Amino acid sequence: MSADSSPLVGSAPAGYGTLTIETSVDPLSSSASSVRLSGYCGSPWRAIGYHAVVWMLAGLPLLLFRWKPLWGVRLRLRACTLARAETLVIETRDREDSSWQLCTVQVQTEDICADGLQPPPQTRAEDGRSQAAVGAEPEDAWKDTTELHRPEEPLQRRLRYYVFRGQRYVWLETHQAFRQVSLLDHSRTCDDLHCSSAGLSLQDHTVRKAIYGPNVISVPVKSYPQLLVDEALNPYYGFQAFSIALWLADHYYWYALCILLVSAVSICLSVYRTRKQSQTLRDMVQLSVRVCVCRPGGEEWVDSSELVPGDCLVLPQEGGLMPCDAALVAGECVVNESSLTGESVPVLKTALPEGPAPYLPEAHRRHTLFCGTLILQARAFVGPHVLAVVTQTGFCTAKGGLVSSILHPRPLSFKFYKHSMKFVAALSVVALLGTVYSIVILLRNQVPLGEIVIRALDVVTVAVPPALPAAMTMCTLYAQSRLESHGVFCIHPPRINLGGKLRLVCFDKTGTLTEDGLDVMGVVPLKGQEFLPLVSEPRRLPVGPLLRALAACHTLSRLRDTLVGDPMDLKMVESTGWVLEEGPAADATCGTQVLAVMKPPPQEPHLQDMEPPAPISILGRFPFLSALQRMSVVVAWPGTAQPEACVKGSPELVASLCNPATVPADFAPRLQSYTAAGYRVVALAGKPLPVPSSLEAVQQLPRDTVEQELSLLGLLVMRNLLKPQTPGVIQALRKTRIRTVMVTGDNLQTAVTVAQGCGMVGPREHLVIVHAAPPERGQPASLELQPVESFAATNGAQDPDQAASYTMESDPRSSHLALSGSSFGVLVKHFPKLLPKVLVQGTVFARMAPEQKTELVCELQKLQYCVGMCGDGANDCGALKAADVGISLSQAEASVVSPFTSSVASIECVPMVIREGRCSLDTSFSVFKYMALYSLTQFISVLILYTGD
Repeated sequence: MSADSSPLVGSAPAGYGTLTIETSVDPLSSSASSVRLSGYCGSPWRAIGYHAVVWMLAGLPLLLFRWKPLWGVRLRLRACTLARAETLVIETRDREDSSWQLCTVQVQTEDICADGLQPPPQTRAEDGRSQAAVGAEPEDAWKDTTELHRPEEPLQRRLRYYVFRGQRYVWLETHQAFRQVSLLDHSRTCDDLHCSSAGLSLQDHTVRKAIYGPNVISVPVKSYPQLLVDEALNPYYGFQAFSIALWLADHYYWYALCILLVSAVSICLSVYRTRKQSQTLRDMVQLSVRVCVCRPGGEEWVDSSELVPGDCLVLPQEGGLMPCDAALVAGECVVNESSLTGESVPVLKTALPEGPAPYLPEAHRRHTLFCGTLILQARAFVGPHVLAVVTQTGFCTAKGGLVSSILHPRPLSFKFYKHSMKFVAALSVVALLGTVYSIVILLRNQVPLGEIVIRALDVVTVAVPPALPAAMTMCTLYAQSRLESHGVFCIHPPRINLGGKLRLVCFDKTGTLTEDGLDVMGVVPLKGQEFLPLVSEPRRLPVGPLLRALAACHTLSRLRDTLVGDPMDLKMVESTGWVLEEGPAADATCGTQVLAVMKPPPQEPHLQDMEPPAPISILGRFPFLSALQRMSVVVAWPGTAQPEACVKGSPELVASLCNPATVPADFAPRLQSYTAAGYRVVALAGKPLPVPSSLEAVQQLPRDTVEQELSLLGLLVMRNLLKPQTPGVIQALRKTRIRTVMVTGDNLQTAVTVAQGCGMVGPREHLVIVHAAPPERGQPASLELQPVESFAATNGAQDPDQAASYTMESDPRSSHLALSGSSFGVLVKHFPKLLPKVLVQGTVFARMAPEQKTELVCELQKLQYCVGMCGDGANDCGALKAADVGISLSQAEASVVSPFTSSVASIECVPMVIREGRCSLDTSFSVFKYMALYSLTQFISVLILYTGD
C-alpha cells in the first residue's frame, strides 16, 4: 500500500491566486481528481466590513459562515498569490462531487542550513548552477532545494507550510510552489539509502525536523461540549429547533416536547458514538516507543516522534512495532503486516540491494518495513546490527495513509441523495410560495399580526417535513443491525444503500472463490529435453538441482520453533521432508555464516547403504515480487566449488528466462494440460554461478545476474479447490442479472478453468481470450481475439497461425472475454477506445497486479457501473477501497479500509449485502414518498383551511 497521496503543488504567476491541477487525492484509488488552490490574505477594510455585518445582524452570519465557511473567507479576506497567502481554500473534485477545506498557512522561523529550503545565490554558484540553469533543469532545481546532507552555515529562514489531511506541504521559493514533504526525497536511489546507514548529524536532523515535522499520526478527539455544539448547530437540527419553537408558540406542547426528546436523544447518541469511534481510532494508531538511532559519534536512544527521513534505526533482535516506514539496509526481518494488508502470514524482509536504481516503496516492498507492522524477529548477517533507514514519517507512512483514508473517506456519489436534496429544495420553494399566499389570505381576513406570523411560518414546517432525515436514517440502521447479526460489519452505513444498486461484482480467486490452502499434487521433472511422468511424492526425487530447488527456493523462517511463511512454500517444503535451521545452529552446521540451512530428512531404512544427501546452505535470497512474478535463492553445499541459483515463479515467465535449449518442445501443451484441469503450476529453474561460495560474495550479486540464462528443472503442480459455497452464490447472482468478474494474480488458463467450474462462464457459453502485445521492433501494438478452444490449441500446436482469430463484432456468441494483466495494460495504454468494449464483456482478468485491480475497478466505474469488490484483503486493499461496495473477508486491522467486513470467509456475504441494500433502498424510497406526500397533503389542507377562513 502506498502512503504517498497527491503532491498538491500550488503555484501561480503574479496577479493570480488560484491553480487547478489534475491529481489523485486518494492513495488507494487511481481515479483522477481536480484540486484547486486559492490564496487569500488579510484586508483591513474587508475585516471592518465583516465585523460590521456580524454586529448589525446580531451574530446570525456567524452561523451561516459556520455552514458555508468559504463565504466568510471571501467576505473577510482578499484574493492574493499563493506566495503571499495566509489562508488557502482547497477545492477537491472527485467525480461529480466537490468539497472545500480551509487551511491556514503557518510560518515557522528556524535556523535552517543554506541548502535546506532555498539555497542562497552564492551556494548555487559554488555548485556550478546558475539561476538560468535551475530554470532549465527542474530535476537539478529540486535537488537544489531538497538536498539536506551537506553541512553549511546556518541561516535564519522562514518556513511556510500548511497541513492538509494530516500531511505537510512546504513552500519552495525557487519554484513558487507548495510541495508535499513525502516527495522531497523522491529522487533518492538505493545507494543513497545505504550511504545513510551512518546516520544523520545533529544539524541535519534539526533541519529535517523543521521541514518534515514530528513523526506522529494524530487523530483529533473533540470534547463532549465541542461535539455537542457541532451537532446542535447542524442545519437539520437548526430547522428542528425552529419548528419546535414555533409549535410551542402555537400551543402544540406535547408534539413539540416529543420531537424535542427524540432530537435530544439522537444528538446525545450521535455525540457518544462519534467520540467513541475517535477514541478507538486514536488508541489504535497511537504509537510512541524508544528507538535506537545511529549518529556519526555513536548510537543514541530517542523517542519515535523525533524520527525524520534519513535517520538510521538499529532494530532489536526480538523485534517490536515499527514507528515509521524504513528501508532495510542490513540483515533480515520476519514481519507481520496484517495491520496493512490483511494477510496474517508472516513475511520475510531482506536487505535492500545496492545500486543506482531509484528507491520505490512499492517496487521494493520486500525490502521495506512499513509503519504499524510488527517485527517478529530480526537477524544480522553482515555486521553486528540490523539496520533500517527511515524513508517516511507521520501521515506520509503506509499507516498514515490508512488512517487518513478513514478520517477523510471518499465522497459518496449516490443520485438518490442528490435528488432527495433537490426535492427538499423544491418543497422549500413551494413552502415559500405557500407562505406568501397564506399571508395574503390572512391579511384579507383581518387576522391579527401575531397570528399571521405563526400561521405563515407553520406552513414552512408543514411543507418541509422535519423528521424526513431521521426517518430515512432509521432504514439504514435497521439494515446494518441485520447484517451484524449475520457476521457482516459495516463502518460506513450510507454504503448499505449502494449495495442495492450493484450490477457488477469483482471477486478475487485464491482465498475468496477457492480455499486458502494448496495441496501438492506432484512434481514433473525433466530428463534432457523431455518431461518425465508426474512424481506424486517429491521426497523420493533423486538428489539433484530439482530437489535442491524444491527444498531451498522459499522465504520461510523459523519463529519460536514454528515454520512460518507463504502457505505455498510451506506445502512445497513439507512435501520434500527437508528441515529448516537458522541462527547459530545453521552456522555450526556449515562452519561459516549463512542465512539458513536446509537439512535432509532422516534416511529411510532400505536406503541406508547410500550416501546421505548433504545439507543445503542458503547464501542469498531475492523475495517474490508481483511485478516480477518470481523469486530466487543462491545455495551451496559441502564440496561444491561454486554456488547454484534456484528460481521459482510463473511458468511462462521462468521459461522466458531459460536457455531455449533447456525448455522441452511440449512445454506449452504440458502446462496447458495442468492449468486446464484447474491446477496451479509453478516452474523451477537453476544454474551454477561463477562466484565463491561465501555469504559476502553472494550478497554483492545483482538480481539480474542471478535470474538469466537459466536451465529449466521441472514443474511443481498444486491443487486449489473451490469453496463449497462458491458455485451456488455465483449462480444466484447471475440469475438476478448481476455480472460476476474474476480478478486474480494466477495463471490465465487456471483462472478460466475456475471460472467455468464455479459457473461464471456457463457450459454452453462462449469464452474468448484477448491477447494484446505492446509495440516492439518498429511494429505497432497488436490485438488478437481467439476462442478458448483455439487458445488451448495454439499452446499445443507447432504452427500458432492455425488458430482462428476473432473479433467481437464477427462472433455474437462471444459473451465472455478473458485477458491477462499484461494485455490489460496494453489496452489501457494503446487501445483506450476499445477498452470499454472489452470491459463490458470481460469476465476473467488473470495475472493482475494489485494496482491493476484498483485500475480495473475505476475503469468499470467510468462505464457507470456500481461496482462491488470482494477479496481477502491481502492484495486487494486498493480495489476494496476504490469500489462502491468493498467487502473484505479478512478480520485484520486493514479491513477498516473496506466499508464491509465479513467474519465468515465465504462469498455468501455478497448476496446478503445486496439483499439488505435493496431492502434499505426500497424502504428509503417508500419513506421518502410517504413523508413527501404526507407533507404536501397537509400543505394543501392548510392552504384550503386558510382560504376557507
